[in-house]
Amino acid sequence: MSADNQNVTATKPKQKGKSLPPKLIIWLGKFVWTTLWQLMMSQLAPRGKSGEYLRPSSQFRDSIGIDSPYPPATGRYQLFVGLSCPWAHRTLVVRSLKGLEDAISVAIATPDPIQGGWVLPQQEEGCRSLAELYQLAKSGYQGRCTVPVLWDKQTKAIVNNESAEIIVILNNAFNEFAQHPELELYPEDLREKIDWWNEKIYHAVNNGVYRCGLAQTQAAYLEAYNELFATLDEIDAALANSRYLCGDCVTLADIRLFTTLFRFDIAYYGIFKCNRRRIQDYQHLGSYLRDLYQLPGVADTCDLESVKQDYYGNLFPLNPGGIIPAGPDMSSLLVPHGRENIGKSTANS
Repeated sequence: MSADNQNVTATKPKQKGKSLPPKLIIWLGKFVWTTLWQLMMSQLAPRGKSGEYLRPSSQFRDSIGIDSPYPPATGRYQLFVGLSCPWAHRTLVVRSLKGLEDAISVAIATPDPIQGGWVLPQQEEGCRSLAELYQLAKSGYQGRCTVPVLWDKQTKAIVNNESAEIIVILNNAFNEFAQHPELELYPEDLREKIDWWNEKIYHAVNNGVYRCGLAQTQAAYLEAYNELFATLDEIDAALANSRYLCGDCVTLADIRLFTTLFRFDIAYYGIFKCNRRRIQDYQHLGSYLRDLYQLPGVADTCDLESVKQDYYGNLFPLNPGGIIPAGPDMSSLLVPHGRENIGKSTANS
């Protein structure tokens, strides 16, 4: 055998058996992943017959009042929140705007993708997770353990875990302890209009982005997607002649919309496939978002990194690689919004 033949023989790789054809690898990968995805999604996002996401109802619905088992008090109540959660974020915004920081304490929970729930970095009421807190409040509780939670430290009870109701409570039940009791976010003369916007925005926008991102069929996704952007177009048109949704003053309707808008370009546009356009691309919604963000104390409630970590890092079925985007640059939220005189020129002319 020649030297050349010896070299060829020496460098020829040994065959360890035939590899699977690419077609079979792709089929097997899709089958395994789709099966696992459906299993995980069934736990993450309950679905209807058409594959649409169905949000379960909150279970604790008490209020704060003189005639309630939970009377107004300072230092008695605590909010359990997650910084990434838009529903919990609402309560932080109202707490900040009303100046209730000294009256109502806050405990921050973080999502744990392994345990599949919210955990507490340090013990609260002897609990290291929100699930334990719910069990402390109601032994044998079988429902979802969500944020926000309005907690009564005196009776070890959950007063309320429905964000829409908690922000009403924070607006009117603690005025004697608030730094800004004069700020009325749910005035009686505007309640019908506020409630109208709330109903529309909740279904199509607040929950609409989740109906897009957690849809389990193409038809369910497209229905939610089209409804979401039709409503955003309607809101954008309304904001052309009104600084806020209900006139010249901020209301709970604006706050409920704000926490979704803040997360939109960061998360919903990408991972939830809400990608017809970004909020900053709208003629009026972009400046409206900046207006709300620049209200005193609101920016301090916004945590960009927590939002990205939770949506991209913890929603494994939607982003199995776990890669968290480096952007976007949110400094644009500090650009002057120029909305101070919208809706005033007609009234003053």
